[in-house]
Amino acid sequence: MKKGNNIVLIGMPGVGKSTIGVILAKVKGYNFVDPDLLIQEKEGRLLQEIIASEGIDGFIKIEEEVNASIDCQKTVIATGGSVVYGEKAMEHLREIGTVVYLKLSLDVLKNRLGDLEVRGVVLKEGQTLTDLYNERVPLYEKYADVTIDEEGQCVEQTVKSLLEILK
Repeated sequence: MKKGNNIVLIGMPGVGKSTIGVILAKVKGYNFVDPDLLIQEKEGRLLQEIIASEGIDGFIKIEEEVNASIDCQKTVIATGGSVVYGEKAMEHLREIGTVVYLKLSLDVLKNRLGDLEVRGVVLKEGQTLTDLYNERVPLYEKYADVTIDEEGQCVEQTVKSLLEILK
């Protein structure tokens, strides 16, 4: 049994976790938390700066600690795309809420995403967006309580689908 009544959004960068999360929070009367902002606040630097100085593994460790310590109720949590690398964080998030995987095809993501580094996307040396997608999708599927396929949907349609499923 879940201890919390939160909604946790996971998925690739560019699927709209933050945008959808804010709208969903407003519609449901929930709070909204962006763990990426919590990480930046805790560390006193931007995600890109953390990745540049700590490396990907260091960033993922910090991300896992921050996500595993989130303590809230009636909150929409829009996680960073790499949160699924932290098993401790994902187990915690599953305990405190319903984990929703916002799913989009690689083609749509390629069109949506501009410069990955500017977005603070965690890419290993020589890794492409396709590689990242293929690596992460099984993790998103593993941790999701619910999957919303956003293909061909606008933000409002995705929020409506989410509200239907979460009733």
